[in-house]
Parts: sequence; C-alpha cells; structure tokens
Amino acid sequence: MYDIEYYEKMLREYSSTAHEISRIRWEWILDHCGKVKTVLDYGSGVGWFRAWRPKGVDVYSYDIGPYPQTGIPLMMFDVLCFWDVLEHIPNFDHIQPVISLAKNIAVTVPLFTGGDITKWKHFKPKEHLHYFTKETLTSLFPGFKHVYMAWPECPPREDVASFMFMKTPSRTEKTGVKRYDNYKVEVVDEG
Repeated sequence: MYDIEYYEKMLREYSSTAHEISRIRWEWILDHCGKVKTVLDYGSGVGWFRAWRPKGVDVYSYDIGPYPQTGIPLMMFDVLCFWDVLEHIPNFDHIQPVISLAKNIAVTVPLFTGGDITKWKHFKPKEHLHYFTKETLTSLFPGFKHVYMAWPECPPREDVASFMFMKTPSRTEKTGVKRYDNYKVEVVDEG
C-alpha cells in the first residue's frame, strides 16, 4: 500500500502546503511544550516536518516507507509526533513501546463528528484503517492527559484536528480558547 509511488503522489499533491502546515505545527508545539530539544516524527513520510524544524531542535524520523530516516536512537523524546499517521497503522500494539518514550504526544487525525461515515471525505477503507472521535483517540494514550485540541488543524484542513497529550503537564492553564492564524485551539482541563 505505501510504496514509492504512494510517496511520490504525496509529494506532488501536498508539497505546496507542507511548509505552511509544518510552520503551524511547530508554532503549536513550541507554544504548548515549552523548550523542545528532541522530537520523534513517527510516520514521517517524506520528511517535511523535519525539513522545516526550528534551529536547535533535533528531529528524528521513523517511517515504513522507502525515504531516508534516522530511526529511533533515544530513550526519551520531548515530543512524539503522529502527523496524519494513526489512521494508517494496522495494530496499535506496535506503537505502545514508542509512546513510553514520550513526554508529550502531538497528533493530527481526521476527526469523525457524526453522520454517515461512508459519505465522509476521509472514508477511505483501503487507506484509513481507523476512524477517530475525540474520545476514541484519547483512549489510545493511557497515562497521558489530553490538554489541547486545535480544530480544524489549519486551513484548508477542516476535518482534521490536532491534539496534544502530556505525560506530566508542564504548566497549569485555565480552560479557554486561543487563536493562531485561522484555527481555534481549545485548552482542555480534564482533571
């Protein structure tokens, strides 16, 4: 399913927006995680997120695809990123050891909010192996607290949401809403 043709198709279709999406994701991570030195981009694809990393941040990459990657050389990462990848992973048991290496987890997934799933633009049975609601996504990370949600992730990705989970919250914030460019960030306090 994920051969060189798949990745080349992704490059052709999404390179024009990848820089802006990476910029928004970095802004979001740095705002919510404080000083970040090490990041693991799990499911890194062609490596856009690493390519536009801020100075002083080491980004390690892992993917099942044929592109160059660093692998997983550390035992702890400030942030573990699952950008548009969880819906493609057949068995979540394979990511549990990686989750234990993270202080924070950043995730983007198409978020199903109801209706007829077969009519939803992200209903792709051969490509998307899982469909998430806020609750089902949160249940994947026991031991982590869901602390932030950006909905939509950024224009034009209206059906894609970003989530931040923290093993130990780095700071206490009041529940509220912040705006970054044209997307809303919900600050969640779930106890």
